[in-house]
Order: sequence, then C-alpha cells, then structure tokens
Amino acid sequence: MLITFTSKASAEVMMYKEHAKRILDLLGKDVDRGVITAAESTEAVAVLEKEIAENRMHHTSDDVQRDVDAHQDKDSEHESVQVVSFATRTYPLLEMLRAARDQKADVLWGV
Repeated sequence: MLITFTSKASAEVMMYKEHAKRILDLLGKDVDRGVITAAESTEAVAVLEKEIAENRMHHTSDDVQRDVDAHQDKDSEHESVQVVSFATRTYPLLEMLRAARDQKADVLWGV
C-alpha cells in the first residue's frame, strides 16, 4: 500500500507504507493519517538527520552479508538483491519537510 505525503511547500511524495512506518514511528506519528505541522517540521528534520547519521555509522556486518549471500541462488536468472539505505528512502520526505519548515507549511498524509 502506498502513502502520499502532501504539502503546499513541495510536490507530493509517495512511499510504501512499510517504509513510511519506520520514519513516522521515529516522529511519533500514525502511519495511516496525520500531519506534521510547520512548527513540528524543524524537530522532524533534526530527528531524521540524526537517524540517518547513526545509520551511516553502522555498516552491514559480515555475518549479515554471508546470510544474504547464502540465500541468493548464484545460478538464478533473477537480479541480485540491491539494498536501499534508510537515507535514500528518507530523502524525498526529508526534502519535503525542509521545504515545509522553510515555507511554514504543514505536511499531510492519509486525508
């Protein structure tokens, strides 16, 4: 299921609900419907930037990589698994929040 974030400050941002949930949990928001007010956007940006910085410090361990490699069939015609980082997934919404902060606009979803 997709969630569409809207704001007068920028273009819409769409995310899979499962990816948006992690972000919204960090912000203490409900994944189904909500608002990040212009007043809350400064704190929301800071929280997400901090989480991104912490994620970048923790590289995938060798054990996790071995587990991923073990579950991939090397002879398969399927493409290999490509990992999308938290920073990459968060970037469009983070940019929306920055624009909302600068233009004093709210960010809405599920309405």
